[in-house]
Amino acid sequence: MNEQQKLTAERFDALTRGPEKLWGLTTIANALGVSVDKTRRLAKRDDVPIYHPPGGGYFATRTELAQWMRTKA
Repeated sequence: MNEQQKLTAERFDALTRGPEKLWGLTTIANALGVSVDKTRRLAKRDDVPIYHPPGGGYFATRTELAQWMRTKA
């Protein structure tokens, strides 16, 4: 996936289905439709709402990710 991949109806549906909180890189990657490695790189960026507190795991919310993706589409 390139940085500016379009937000399609299918990707939006995948992102907005299921529980609001997403726990772990694999779950977040599946929701975004990207690899775990790509998700890890995205999490390092300040403008991406993927969180990794010290000593904790990765987490995100579907609402914040959908909003972020809308700004990138």
